[in-house]
Amino acid sequence: MSLTLATLLPGVFLFLVGALLFSRSSLVVSACKAMPRSRAATVVFFGGASMWFLTRIWTLSMADFGEYRTALLIFFALLAVLAFSQVPDFLAVRGLAALMLLAATPLLDAAFMEYHHPQRLFMVSAVYVGIALAIYLGAVPFRLRDFMEWLFATAERPRVIGAALAVYGIVLGVVAFTY
Repeated sequence: MSLTLATLLPGVFLFLVGALLFSRSSLVVSACKAMPRSRAATVVFFGGASMWFLTRIWTLSMADFGEYRTALLIFFALLAVLAFSQVPDFLAVRGLAALMLLAATPLLDAAFMEYHHPQRLFMVSAVYVGIALAIYLGAVPFRLRDFMEWLFATAERPRVIGAALAVYGIVLGVVAFTY
């Protein structure tokens, strides 16, 4: 992945999330409040993260336990199925956290050793904030529910946070074309 694309993708994502929060439509509010325990969100986020992770396992090289990849694939696939059936509470949040951690690798790989582009740090900083949030929310996923309740308690909070995310997304979009 090129550095331009690795900067543009998070920029577009942050702009879209910010615009949705800024709009404060009733559909966005209800979807955000329902997401932590939503079965549909669990299938999308945790299912997507499981498939991505299993793909990463299947493509392991011999130096990275590649000789055991079939056993690892079966074990982690079984673990994912058991998580769906036995621990469904806040699994959407954990899936979202796993997706963030999996998406961080190609983004940070694109910026690796690109010291002659100091503006890459706009993207790298956002990715590291996302990694920190993913680790935190993976450990205590109910905090996302609490954050959503706090966020939508007043009309101003989603607009301010949405505007900040959208502006940072625009900044990343502009930075993407400066490489």
